[in-house]
Amino acid sequence: MSNPTMPQAPSGPVSARTWIAVAAGMLGAFMAVLDIQITNASLKDILGALNATQEEGSWISTAYLVAEIIVIPLTGLLTQTFGMRRYMMGTTALFLFFSTLCGAAWNLESMIAFRMMQGFTGGALIPMALTLVVAKLPASKRATGLAIFGLTATLAPSMGPTLGGYLTELYGWPSIFYINWVPGALLIAGIAYGLDKEKQVLETLRNADWIGIAFMALGLGSLTVFLEEGNTKDWFDSNFIVTFAGLAIVGLLGWVVTSTMRKNSFVDLSLYGRRNFLVATVLSAVFGMALYGSSFLLPLFLGQIAGYSPMQIGEVIMWAGLPQLFIMPFVARLSSKIDNRILCSFGLLLFGVSCLMNAYMDAGTGYDQLLWSQVVRSLGQPFVMLTLSNFALNGMPPQDTASASSLFNMTRNLGGSIGIAMLGTSLTQREHFHSARLGESISSFSAATQLRIDQMTQNFVGQGFDPVTAGDKALKAIDGIVRRESYVMAYNDGFFIVGGVLLACILILWMSDKVLSPSGGGGGAH
Repeated sequence: MSNPTMPQAPSGPVSARTWIAVAAGMLGAFMAVLDIQITNASLKDILGALNATQEEGSWISTAYLVAEIIVIPLTGLLTQTFGMRRYMMGTTALFLFFSTLCGAAWNLESMIAFRMMQGFTGGALIPMALTLVVAKLPASKRATGLAIFGLTATLAPSMGPTLGGYLTELYGWPSIFYINWVPGALLIAGIAYGLDKEKQVLETLRNADWIGIAFMALGLGSLTVFLEEGNTKDWFDSNFIVTFAGLAIVGLLGWVVTSTMRKNSFVDLSLYGRRNFLVATVLSAVFGMALYGSSFLLPLFLGQIAGYSPMQIGEVIMWAGLPQLFIMPFVARLSSKIDNRILCSFGLLLFGVSCLMNAYMDAGTGYDQLLWSQVVRSLGQPFVMLTLSNFALNGMPPQDTASASSLFNMTRNLGGSIGIAMLGTSLTQREHFHSARLGESISSFSAATQLRIDQMTQNFVGQGFDPVTAGDKALKAIDGIVRRESYVMAYNDGFFIVGGVLLACILILWMSDKVLSPSGGGGGAH
């Protein structure tokens, strides 16, 4: 097999020491996912401090995502080499070190380099949290563990812009990186106390499939750059993007070929041959697309159309996160009694409906109008995340858990990149489309348009402008209204796309087998 043989999950009561280790792992996953989104609300301040343009600044998040997506499939190999305890403590210490350097970055190049190292050290914490649940908790407690893991995956993207906005406004943008010291120190202490020491097996690195690892890094890294930077560089009109698309194809094909040729690959791609795991990972990618896509669209709408500050945006977004704290324990109990396909369908329905509720916004839409769609979203997400984890890991042999966890989390992150790329492109194209259609209806020969221009001209004249200047300002104001309404309609189209995709995925879900969370002595992984 491709992965270390993990010990069979224990049975019987769970010690406080084990719960502390699992909680510390969850804190790490939450911190790593949070740092994907936390720079979004503060990007304007960061770019100003580093003298960088908006386009250059996109590399601040791209660098983190590239490194994170590369290290996730390597966690099984690195855990086998260094041991779970040593690896988690070491990678967290390095994550905190590079977080501190990000806060002290002196130019764009240094920020991008430190963000990449931050992603490479923090990315491992995401699959390790899921691996801890399966390796350390008995079947009867696994639903609880998966529920907490689900919270890290869904709560962090919602809370990222909120926390980033508050910290930036109160303490300045470097504080969004320094804040990692609080959960990071708790994580190291919890893992040091909760996990036993293990022997290092350094020869594992010498015997590793380094050719396959190189192909994986090339393929996933290039694909992430292609997705993150494609829209700003006009996709295939850019030689830069064409090059990375080609490198992604070469890398991914090379990874698949080397994985099938080697008996001991660093991650077991054959797991995609399991029907439930395949369905779970496909839906995990779609869920990532919707989760990160909605977290991308709404703050952008509130900042551009409603003129909200980062802190005000955070106050809206947090309602997609906070109610999950109360819903997740309820979902965990239901998951051992009701077919998880029903629960996941219900979650996809709520998440899809919440996006459709956002597909009818206008220029005056703000906090009051968006509150209920955010609450509905927060009610649906726990049903999806917990049950997808069950589908992915149900019946999975212990030796395949590390691979399953890595691939499951990798596809969700890739789905997020795909969603943001797709929605960013859609936003640009649909704005142009709606602007053209509105422009056709607002003709200077139209009596209604001429009347509106005359009214606005007189208004500007009344403010002290001469008639010629007032006429120019009236035309510019009309143009501004057309652009604003075009963007509003484009944002609505984006939410409509996300909602439609989520609802369509309910059909894909029912291609999987029935799954219940293990309870009592039942087995969730045999």
